[in-house]
Amino acid sequence: MPHAAALLGEGSEVLGFDDEVSTDHDFGPRLQLFVAPGVDTAPIDAALKNLPEYFDGLPVAYSDTDRHDARPHHQVEVTTVSAFFVSRLGADPAEGMELTDWLLAPTQILASLVDGVVLHDPFGLLTARRRALNWYPDDIWRYVLAAGWLRVSQEEPFIGRTGGRGDDLGFRILTARVARDLVRIGFLTERRWAPYNKWLTTAFARLALADQAGPHLRRALGATGWRDREAALCAAAGRLAAATNGLGLAEPVDPTPRRFHTRDIQVLAAERLTRALTDAITDPLIRALLARLGHQPDGTVGHLFGAIDQACDNVDILTALDRRRDYASLLGLQP
Repeated sequence: MPHAAALLGEGSEVLGFDDEVSTDHDFGPRLQLFVAPGVDTAPIDAALKNLPEYFDGLPVAYSDTDRHDARPHHQVEVTTVSAFFVSRLGADPAEGMELTDWLLAPTQILASLVDGVVLHDPFGLLTARRRALNWYPDDIWRYVLAAGWLRVSQEEPFIGRTGGRGDDLGFRILTARVARDLVRIGFLTERRWAPYNKWLTTAFARLALADQAGPHLRRALGATGWRDREAALCAAAGRLAAATNGLGLAEPVDPTPRRFHTRDIQVLAAERLTRALTDAITDPLIRALLARLGHQPDGTVGHLFGAIDQACDNVDILTALDRRRDYASLLGLQP
């Protein structure tokens, strides 16, 4: 029977991150088997009942908390290519991704579709869809990058403010928050989909930028004095700002730190990157979205929510398509 086969979607093994610890639950051989729409799958279901008890030393039927009501079962999913992608994204990439589709697609979902392994694809149906999801169109890329830098801008002065007040716990927490946003900007500058938090920095270490920004981020998180943390974060942000400039998406911005207003606080002033990137957007739909969010040319930057995983980090929302659709109104979108 004509078919394609792959291991895509949720699961650490899809991204290549499983290890011996992973074998304690939800672990074993699985894949997706893709058939043409309308095909009678009864013969396939019958054949799958004859799978061996073990494959490569692992049980073929095992409990998976996300599938088959957690009852032991083989983990071969039989579906169509279109239905599989629609179930994860709400759209079939082969038919085109609209602005709303892109902004409601968490990067961890996109990573699980683009980075998994394709085992058999004779008609190129999987390959074409993965190619369509390879990266954002340029103006959406500008918008999402702008939102990422706006997040940094909103909290970067708090490192010095809490540190200057002697709030040790506060400036440690805020340092970690800004560092995480900078890590995610690293993925955006290298055109790589960021995985979910468990593997975020593991995957970041594989980026070219990790050698440039990573040591500064580690120094920021390990320093005991707030001045050292402030300087290290500014250095990391400067490296990532230079990388953003190098993309050629907008007019370059000076990546050196500066005083926050008249206070004795050093920041990148990351909203300058937000302004440069949004000024370069020409797509009318995105410009209309910017206007709805209060963005004014040569004026206020507005409230850029960005993509859904910049506006929200709730696991239950990011991993469920119906909940992401319910949340879309906050982004000023109509799913």
